Amino acid sequence: MIFHKRITRRTIQIILGLLWLLDGFLQFQPQMFTSNFTSRVITPASQGQPIVVAGPMHFFIHIFLLHPAILNSFAAITQVALGVLILWKRTTKIGLLGSMGWGLFVWWIGEGFGGLFGWHTLMLMGAPGAALIYVILAIAVFPKESKKNDNKENQNPAYWLAFVWALFWIIGAIYQLLPGQNSVSDVSSMVARNGLRQPGWLASLDSHVGSFINRLGAPTTSMANMHMTANQMARMQTQSGANYWFILLVASIQILIGLSVFATRYIRNTGIALGVIASLIFWVIGQSFGGIFTGLGTDPNSAILFIVLAIAILGCNNLSQKLSSFYGRIERAII
Repeated sequence: MIFHKRITRRTIQIILGLLWLLDGFLQFQPQMFTSNFTSRVITPASQGQPIVVAGPMHFFIHIFLLHPAILNSFAAITQVALGVLILWKRTTKIGLLGSMGWGLFVWWIGEGFGGLFGWHTLMLMGAPGAALIYVILAIAVFPKESKKNDNKENQNPAYWLAFVWALFWIIGAIYQLLPGQNSVSDVSSMVARNGLRQPGWLASLDSHVGSFINRLGAPTTSMANMHMTANQMARMQTQSGANYWFILLVASIQILIGLSVFATRYIRNTGIALGVIASLIFWVIGQSFGGIFTGLGTDPNSAILFIVLAIAILGCNNLSQKLSSFYGRIERAII
């Protein structure tokens, strides 16, 4: 209870500021000043996207390649500046406004809207995109006009973050059930491929986890299946509907995590804790720590932002009361 009271808008603002500083420092990595940044980070995000999404991405890729060092320096300095502006109380509002604008730009041009419009993405792999959550959190903790005897630092994060949490996890479950990612072979190949270009220990971890998941739907569980490469997993066909229970279990857990915020405090806190655990698993297995060990990681990826989102929701001390009031307004509007 005391922990909840210590989570204020300023708490989340500080976390956002530190994350932007981290993103800016990551953008200063040597490979970011070369064509590797576009060819291995932005271009893959544009693949499989509708032309409305991919077109502007390709345009900015072309622009970036004209002067990669200059434009990457601009991106890095922008993110460091956002962090500094948010952390300094006098400029917090400016920093949060900049975070909203820059976050939307990165979500489109850098992340391809998290792959949502390509219909081939999972929360496990980073959907709906870290940049979108930056934007939402910036809106949720934007300083309010202070009233008498009202300390700005003690304001709670916006209660509507509970609806955002539920929406994201439910959408994650829906995407988990879409063709192309609704079988154990689909998931296992995505996990194993994620290990490419990672350090040996992380690539080995992804490969072993991918092999384990793949064996859940394989017709046989021979020792040969335990050490397949990502490409071998992708080519391997599982039995139709084999162990579909695993996919349904993952989707069901995501739905329960999402809906838990509307339950009693105990259930809500349990669901949020489960969401944090799931996010940490996604961060290690599906997102490989945001690729920060490759020299081309631009941010910690969405899993860490989901944890920040969970912390912000815990800071809504009167969430149950707020939700009840909201339901009451809806009921009166309908009647």
